[in-house]
Amino acid sequence: MKRGLMLWSATLVTYAFLYVPLAVVVLFSFNDSELNASWVGFTTRWYAKLLGDETMLQAAANSLFIALVSSLIATLLGTMAGIAMHRWRPPLLPFLVLTPVAMPEILLGVSLLLFFRQVLDLTLGLFSILLAHITFSIGFVAIIVRARLAGMDESIFEAARDLGATPWKTFVRITFPLIVPGVVAGYLMAFTLSIDDFVITFFVAGVGMSTLPLQIYSMIKVAVTPEVNAVSTLLMALTLTLIAIASRVALTTLKRGT
Repeated sequence: MKRGLMLWSATLVTYAFLYVPLAVVVLFSFNDSELNASWVGFTTRWYAKLLGDETMLQAAANSLFIALVSSLIATLLGTMAGIAMHRWRPPLLPFLVLTPVAMPEILLGVSLLLFFRQVLDLTLGLFSILLAHITFSIGFVAIIVRARLAGMDESIFEAARDLGATPWKTFVRITFPLIVPGVVAGYLMAFTLSIDDFVITFFVAGVGMSTLPLQIYSMIKVAVTPEVNAVSTLLMALTLTLIAIASRVALTTLKRGT
């Protein structure tokens, strides 16, 4: 009884530590005060102000474009990598694909910066951010797709081969429909990671290129205004929604694989 109470207390304290600051951000996004030091009254004008902020809207558009394109390409490459790691198990492919997942973000950001400038002589901007986001997203998609394939019955594919199906026909009619939940979960995960990324984007963005996390960072260097809280709340809502969808799809994937 006492041990269970202690565990529940520790759990509540941990979750409070994680989520109370987020709740404060959401609450003060409706605060009718520019100082944001104390609660004055309820208002939604900060959300209306965001709609007229061209700099913020442009940063949001950049983030959405980068997230959509990089996630699509990363999902395609990550799906192929996951299938290759499961079927043929090449010795170096897991190392190449999964290293960006395990590597600290600041180290990956510096490495990509040096590679883009010193090796490729690439001008930093939208294209360099796309390449960076594709690089660190591929591994997450590959892990999810590989996990989906690992839970499937291999006799299905053997039966298809026995019935005369070519490898391509087996993939189109059997393999791909079965791994679709994993592919969707991988895409949503890549999208969430891309639209939220700050550290790697900070290194490879270049001058004059801004995304939503970079714009928020530039705003909080002056002061944490209710407008910052408002855009943080919207970004938080989008992220949590995508994470919930990805978790639900991944859970469905695991249940179908058992």
